[in-house]
Amino acid sequence: MQIDKSWYDELNLGDIKQVQPVSGGDINLAFKITTAQKNYFLKVQPKNDQSFFGHEIKGLNLINSVANAPQVIKSGTFKNNGYLILNYIEFGTESQFDLGKLVAQMHQKHASKFGLNHDVLNAKNKKINTWQDNWADFYINQRLEVLIKQVKQKNNWNGFRDKLMKQFEEMIREYYSKNPITPSLLHGDLWNGNASFQDDHQPILYDPDVFFGNREMDIAMTLLFGGFSEEFYRGYNDTYPMADNWQKRVPWYQTYYLLAHLNLFGETYGPSLENALMKSLEK
Repeated sequence: MQIDKSWYDELNLGDIKQVQPVSGGDINLAFKITTAQKNYFLKVQPKNDQSFFGHEIKGLNLINSVANAPQVIKSGTFKNNGYLILNYIEFGTESQFDLGKLVAQMHQKHASKFGLNHDVLNAKNKKINTWQDNWADFYINQRLEVLIKQVKQKNNWNGFRDKLMKQFEEMIREYYSKNPITPSLLHGDLWNGNASFQDDHQPILYDPDVFFGNREMDIAMTLLFGGFSEEFYRGYNDTYPMADNWQKRVPWYQTYYLLAHLNLFGETYGPSLENALMKSLEK
């Protein structure tokens, strides 16, 4: 797809000097737009409209209310394409201690219930965000069971996994009936590809999938694929200390992310999911 001069008036970014395709993931087309004044990041969702980016815009704005994420410049629909314009981030390096502090600051934004004011139905892993008072109900009914239904439709479920999952859900209900938590603003997809540093050394978070939930979910994701140093967790705990025995609960939430990967990529993630469930059930 070309961003030709017919787009320029629609984008209304001033004197555009250059438009370059850049890596933007497997969902959107992405471009760096260079103008006489500054640079911008353009995401385009072909054959869709601006509503496609509504959840991302909500997430970026929520994170920016307490932490640091790309700034939303504009969104719209043009020639049957949804688009989103953000400020362009020039990347640098810095201490992961500051990144840990930034994530902790985000988690210190609380809500009275678990969820969000809209569902996410246009994603491969659907999210049902109806507000709930009870974390176990939200996690089981609106995260785990939604994905299990999708996985079953793809024939990637079996009796062994079903047995483990039923025991796991029972354990989750019992634990949180005695250990209530406060809902925190979560990034929702906090792997090391969605967190970095600007060229002014400030840490930044991007590509969020936000909702208000248990902050241990974000931490579990950081530990699933690596890329976060001990300095990150020290910075986090210095700002917003984790609850006692949080390490034991890491597989409880890696279970969700592995289930999501099973839904997206198939049986390759089946054994890892089973392992996370078995670890979760260990006494």
